[in-house]
Amino acid sequence: MLKITGLRKTFNPGTINAKTALDGLELHLKDGDFVTVIGGNGAGKSTLLNAIAGVWKPDEGKIEIDGVDVTAMPEYKRASFLGRVFQDPMKGTSPDMEIAENLAIASKRGIKRRFVRGVRKADRERFKELLTPLELGLENRLSAKVGLLSGGQRQALTLLMATMNRPKLLLLDEHTAALDPKTAAKVLELTDQIVSRNKLTTLMITHNMKDAIAHGNRLIMMHEGRIIIDVSGEEKQNLTVEQLLELFNRASGGGAVNDRMILG
Repeated sequence: MLKITGLRKTFNPGTINAKTALDGLELHLKDGDFVTVIGGNGAGKSTLLNAIAGVWKPDEGKIEIDGVDVTAMPEYKRASFLGRVFQDPMKGTSPDMEIAENLAIASKRGIKRRFVRGVRKADRERFKELLTPLELGLENRLSAKVGLLSGGQRQALTLLMATMNRPKLLLLDEHTAALDPKTAAKVLELTDQIVSRNKLTTLMITHNMKDAIAHGNRLIMMHEGRIIIDVSGEEKQNLTVEQLLELFNRASGGGAVNDRMILG
């Protein structure tokens, strides 16, 4: 489903501020893989997701999604392949538009659009059906402005919008980091349900080692632009935070792990 070969990206090359964010990275995801991505600040996690999304072109390497080489494809053309949820709940939705209007726009992602005034009754009924499993009462608030929702409600809505057309690849960029622990747990529960129900291939960045272990079927840890740990199956299921820290120390030569990763 996702195949990345020899990916390299250096910011500010040829200057004293040069920073190699991706250093020959190799990654292959099978259809339906749910991969959690962890690593310290500057490890290259968000750079990886931005490269996949087409925010910038890599210096070297190749990115393929479902057999299609998207390395040189502009960001807007990749929208039909991807769903993405950001760390900031304010991203991914239009605050001045109704819940129904936001969902209507999301439902047309990757589809040739025509102008339609308002949201059709049939679409509103469909949106109610999609919102009900979230158990947030949003199905009864279709006319409410999204800007009036709480951070957790908005992030749950964004997650639904990013997945309603079953993207080839779902990118979750620390999508619970800005939420309080209780709300974050709820959004992660919804994430598991939506990913499982739709059998979505998913990359989820997190700073929380417990969450990285508890969710998905595979875990990778990045360090200095490379993948230094890759565990899956029974090995991942039986992993503890202490064991993961030990694996990191051995693989990185004692590189630093910040408190946010351990205590988040």
